[in-house]
Order: sequence, then structure tokens, then C-alpha cells
Amino acid sequence: MKIAFRGEPGAYSEQAVFEYFGEGEPVSCDSFDDIFDAVTSRECDAGIVPIENTLAGSIHQNYDLLMRNNLFIVGEYHLRVRHCLIVNPGAKMEQIRMVYSHPQALRQCADYLRRHKMKPEEGIDTAGSVKALKKLGALDMASIASRRAAEIYGMEILEEGIEDNPENYTRFLVVQREPTIPKGEAKTSLVFTLNNVPGALVNALNLFALRGINLTKIESRPLHGRPWEYLFYVDLDCSAQDARANEALALLSESTPTLRVLGSYPRFRPNIRT
Repeated sequence: MKIAFRGEPGAYSEQAVFEYFGEGEPVSCDSFDDIFDAVTSRECDAGIVPIENTLAGSIHQNYDLLMRNNLFIVGEYHLRVRHCLIVNPGAKMEQIRMVYSHPQALRQCADYLRRHKMKPEEGIDTAGSVKALKKLGALDMASIASRRAAEIYGMEILEEGIEDNPENYTRFLVVQREPTIPKGEAKTSLVFTLNNVPGALVNALNLFALRGINLTKIESRPLHGRPWEYLFYVDLDCSAQDARANEALALLSESTPTLRVLGSYPRFRPNIRT
């Protein structure tokens, strides 16, 4: 099984591939668009994309890609992100003046960098920054990335766990060409638009509340080509096959211009591989 992820080998997305699937062939992609293209074209069997982080928030680009592509969410995984300060062999802490990494990794370690008077420099991805640092050979620079990235590129770790908050998790979604019907505890992701009238959103959400369906996430994104109108992404704490959800979705479809179920999938539970 080939699974598309964004970044160089050693990226956190690749780690999520190993931890979620257990086995399979990770396929490196240069962008999130490339992941969706690889799965759509059947070059890969599945793709894994980050959708939100507990410290940095939502990855809006991937919400937009879920809407633009005809793929389905079939799983989710919560990855504990543990950042390392990575250097070329022989570099010392007191030498480091600049740290190069993905913007989110830099933000998640912002207090640490300020305390150590290290200047952040944005790069494309975490593992890619380690690869670039190795090629440069500089001893006054460091990268922020995973332990695996340091091991892959033969680099040294000066300090591990440098994120400002230990509750640093990234939620990943697994996408495939065909939907699944999950067994047991499940979640459903959907997206819809609304007519711009008073009470439209609260009426839509009440369809779920009145049936005892918990909403675990709601996100709004601009509706392209329609200024000041929005797409609403919602996660339900049940499967779309649940009788309550089925009834609510049927009623919602009657009052909304657009409704699409992006997928139902097993709810992630810590220490349980989905």
C-alpha cells in the first residue's frame, strides 16, 4: 500500500504514516495538493494530511482541498509532536544563532527560541530543514524537527522536547478514493453552505443538538467566488449511518444550498490503532 505524505523522509507526517498504518510504503510529496493528486490519480492508495494542531490551530489549506477534491476521509490520527533542536555534528549550544524550520514548528517553540536568543528562519518543512542544514554544514545554525529526521540525516540532537507546551498534538486525516462504513465509535465530517438569513447557522446546528449529536469541531472558510459567504465544516461525534445523524442530514439537505458528507471514520482513541 502506498501512502502519500507531505515533506521529506523524517517529517512528522511520515511518522504519522508509520504509526497509523503500521506498514506500507510512504510516498513523499512536495505539497498538500500533490497528496490529493496522487490519491486521485491512483498513484497512491491513500494520503495523510494534517488538519489541526493543538497549539497552532487549523491548517486551512487542507480544508479547502477536502472540498475541491472528490476523496473521502476514512480515518484520523492524533500524533504527539516532540520537537528536537538538531545541529551538525560538533556544534555547541552557545554557537547557535539561527534556527531554521517550518513556520508552525518555530511558533510552537517561540518561547524557547527567545530564551536562548536564537533567531527563527522559516523553511518549507521540518525534515527538509535538517536536510538543508546538513548540506550547508554550518555550526552556528540549528533546525527543529523530529528525532527520526536527525537519525536519517546523521545529525546530532542538542535538546529534545523543546516545544513550549507539552500538550502538542497534530490531528491527521486519512483520505482515500472510496468511503468506508466504520464499526464502533465513529466520527463524521461534512461541509455545507447556508442561505444568508438570520438564524440560518443556529437552525442548522440545532438539527444535531435536538437529536443528541455532539459536534466536536466547526470551522468556516470563505466560499470562493462569493464574497462574504462561507463554507461550514462540521465534525459529528457519530457515524452518518446512525439513525439520528441520517435524519438530521436529510433535514439539513432541504434547507442548505450545498451539503457534502466528507466521510465517516473510526474515532481515534489513544493507544488504539484504527
